[in-house]
Amino acid sequence: MTQNLISLTFSAEDLAAIHAALRTLEEKLAALIELSVDERRHLYKMGDKTEAACRQTLIVLAQNRQILPPGFDLPEAERDLATLDQLRPVFARLRQLAARGDDTEMALGSDILSASLEGYALAKAIGKGAALDALRESMGHRYSRRRRSNEAATG
Repeated sequence: MTQNLISLTFSAEDLAAIHAALRTLEEKLAALIELSVDERRHLYKMGDKTEAACRQTLIVLAQNRQILPPGFDLPEAERDLATLDQLRPVFARLRQLAARGDDTEMALGSDILSASLEGYALAKAIGKGAALDALRESMGHRYSRRRRSNEAATG
């Protein structure tokens, strides 16, 4: 086998612990919401440039509560900011872990595909036999279509 980007295995105990940890995360983060595409599109978005201004505005408003109308919920805005500050490091770690998971999934798939292609080439070259014929036929259908569509596109 010419490609082996990653080689790892997990014990049943490791997988059980991973699933338990994920269940705990899902339970503890159950209050997180999911927005629709339309909801995302219509929301105000606080970017890096506006965050400092938002923080400063909340400080000034807290120092001048007398100017706020009765319906303005400054304590809720302050709680939102505090919660954002608490969760940002968690979200950063989750994004980093998810990115590593995506890369690992891609590497494992690539290793499998590479080995399968190499095995198919060997089966094709070695010859006949019931198992080899079935493999050649199965893989041949999969990759002959790709070749035909590539030839049609270039021809």
